[in-house]
Amino acid sequence: MGLANLVPGISGGTMLLAAGVYPTFIESIARVTTLRLQLRPVLTLGTIAAFALTAILLLAGTMHQLVIEERWIMYSLFIGLTLGGVPLVWRLARPATPSLVAGAVIAFGLMVWMSFGATSGGSENARFGLLFLSGLAGASAMILPGVSGGYLLLILGQYAPILKGIDNLKLGLLGSEGVSGMNLELIMASMGVVVPVGLGVLVGIVGVSNLLRWLLDRFEKWTLGLLLGLLLGSVVGLYPFQAPVAPEPGFVHQGKTLSAEELSQVDPEDWPLARFAPSGGQTGAAAALILLGLAGTLAVDRIGRSSRRSGPSPE
Repeated sequence: MGLANLVPGISGGTMLLAAGVYPTFIESIARVTTLRLQLRPVLTLGTIAAFALTAILLLAGTMHQLVIEERWIMYSLFIGLTLGGVPLVWRLARPATPSLVAGAVIAFGLMVWMSFGATSGGSENARFGLLFLSGLAGASAMILPGVSGGYLLLILGQYAPILKGIDNLKLGLLGSEGVSGMNLELIMASMGVVVPVGLGVLVGIVGVSNLLRWLLDRFEKWTLGLLLGLLLGSVVGLYPFQAPVAPEPGFVHQGKTLSAEELSQVDPEDWPLARFAPSGGQTGAAAALILLGLAGTLAVDRIGRSSRRSGPSPE
């Protein structure tokens, strides 16, 4: 699940389905968040959370570097991974009904609108709220198969900053400076990202998970339609052939209009993106990567269905 949350297009819930522990995970959340504390649910959540956080901590830096330096390659792969979640949600949602179609159309339109208005850092107060919202988005991906928290972070413009903050925390914990071999300055710098995102995830697991379960119980078709539209619309924002371009005077960064002298201080990962014309080789490679990502998600889904058919019946 930790690996899935790092990759836009793959849902943490899908990975739990593949492992055959999704029903136990959902029931454990319901018991713990309603303070019905028992040993088995606590151990279940603790084990999954510990390994997921370890994967995120160790690999966030690698994913951050790949997305920044090999954007069109990674985005092509993300498109395939995202499209692979559509059959899973469709099997849960079918047959089509007016409420299902309405939910899908609304969510698709919302995702298209968001893809053309990707958020920048904004002011410090706005950034805290946006990071908190990003944590909520990540929490939703842990609950529902087919919803990718990584993609929502990408659309919100917080994917790379969050990965960088998590990697800074890892480097600070393993550093050679400061007390006990740790780099306290780097750790404190990472808290500006880790704290609001962590709070968002915590609130999301407690609140959003129970809200989504409530919606699925009472408005199943409408909710599944929203999920289907979310997946289909998310592909629009993953157009692979775009690259960062050096900002010009008047560029707004973190709520401030920068002068020509200040532009040199902007990190390249914060540069605005512009589309470019791909070569024939890039177009062919992108198509192959899309098919590879699609095959990967479908393979995970197939493993999950085989596990549910052959596994022991739930207690």
